Amino acid sequence: MTMSETTIHPSAVIEAGAEIGEGCEIGPFCHIGPQVRLGARSRLRSHVVIWGNTVIGPGAQIWPFASLGHAPQHLKYRGEDTRLVIGDNCLIREHVTMNAGTVQGRSETTIGDNCAFFTGAHVAHDCVVERNVTLINNVMLAGHCIVGEYATVAGGSGIHQFTRIGHHAYVGGLAAVEGDVIPFGMVLGNRAYLSGLNVIGMKRAGFDRHAIRNVRRAYRMLFSDDLTFKENMDEVQSEFPEDPLVQDLMGFIRSGGDRALCFPRHSQLS
Repeated sequence: MTMSETTIHPSAVIEAGAEIGEGCEIGPFCHIGPQVRLGARSRLRSHVVIWGNTVIGPGAQIWPFASLGHAPQHLKYRGEDTRLVIGDNCLIREHVTMNAGTVQGRSETTIGDNCAFFTGAHVAHDCVVERNVTLINNVMLAGHCIVGEYATVAGGSGIHQFTRIGHHAYVGGLAAVEGDVIPFGMVLGNRAYLSGLNVIGMKRAGFDRHAIRNVRRAYRMLFSDDLTFKENMDEVQSEFPEDPLVQDLMGFIRSGGDRALCFPRHSQLS
């Protein structure tokens, strides 16, 4: 255990075998298990519990009562050595829970760099949360979900297991999402429907007006009622064969998943 420049409150329990990076601050009543590797300059405020085969990158900010790396909530779990991997510079607020993977899945739950998880958010077993994702308060992410980079899931939303949320997508508050959300898509409601594109998120991410305009036109073409969805896909492919964002969106749809796509309601094209 590396102790150089690290401060550990006397009430904290660090099990033998844990690896603590330089410059960490571990506050009162934290408990860190023997397989944990905590990156440099991480700060655990108080009452944080990290267990299991858990790796956390440098710069983590973890607030009270977060529970990371415990056994997955899966009835077939029999104590296998699965793990949780959290990237660099992640913000993990109060009462956030993240579970290890299962051998029935990827054997790993993976969190990318620079993610933010606000109070009460849950990341279940075998999920992949890519970099720069934000989960707002009380988001429930079920097992085996994939959340693309820069996506935002607003407060109180529930995401069905095996669902894919595309990059730069936005899930509105209290949504119940049981279908895949296309990249740049915005979904709302219970059950969630595709309500348009996350144009605000695209602008914040630095996409220029021309790129957004092309994605918006492709979106309208894809979900037009004039042709079948397959015919609409062929039309979009023909019109935007070289556009990288449109082709990325098309690739997401073609690759399929375990869930159907979220579609717009009638007259919800924007």
